[in-house]
Amino acid sequence: MEEGVLRVMEKPNEKQILLFYCMESEDLARKVAEQSPLIQLQSINWRSFDDGFPNLFINNAQYIRGQHVAFLASFSSPAVIFEQLSVIFALPRLFVASFTLVLPFFPTGSFERMEEEGDVATAFTMARILSNIPISRGGPTSLVIYDIHALQERFYFSDHVLPLFETGIPLLKQRLHQLPDTDNVVVAFPDDGAWKRFHKQLDHFPMVVCAKVREGDKRIVRLKEGNPAGCHVVIVDDLVQSGGTLIECQVIVI
Repeated sequence: MEEGVLRVMEKPNEKQILLFYCMESEDLARKVAEQSPLIQLQSINWRSFDDGFPNLFINNAQYIRGQHVAFLASFSSPAVIFEQLSVIFALPRLFVASFTLVLPFFPTGSFERMEEEGDVATAFTMARILSNIPISRGGPTSLVIYDIHALQERFYFSDHVLPLFETGIPLLKQRLHQLPDTDNVVVAFPDDGAWKRFHKQLDHFPMVVCAKVREGDKRIVRLKEGNPAGCHVVIVDDLVQSGGTLIECQVIVI
């Protein structure tokens, strides 16, 4: 992941980048900074008041004016989103040259459509919130999201931000091609959605596609096409929540 984040953050004219990060992303931020002398880590005091609400402080705020600033976020649970949004909305207002938000995981990505009246498409809600990030001195915020559930979700964002959808698939392909028995690798998709999302990027490998079918009140995973017998199987999906679908897919292909 740090290779992908580094590629997005480095500029062609080698401008220095000040990288802020949330507590959950500290290890990843340090790995990214180790890859380039142009990336300097910055710190935030993540504190809370007695009532549990955030008490935040951006260190050295007066020195980031005119600098290119990035924030490495982690929206892993609703409990941490508000405090990070508070910082994300504050950083562009510090007269920075540009602001980039790197969001490796878009948590509401799979809730992007309504199947019946009354459903709430929370992916649209999250996109509307992020679309209201203040404009920095250099213009709209660059919003980098990795492996979003559906590419059409780019249209949920307004023109106040510039969404850039990246993917970790090239890194996966690189690792798979480095395997000594790469010719014996099969890529498995746990459902049609994952196949539609990634099959064109992995067409060098044989593929197995599973499908979710309904049996009574249960939805179970069945093998739809392909033969994984005698091969090393790599399961590829976009978003993983409980991991139940991946486990069912694993049982089928082994």
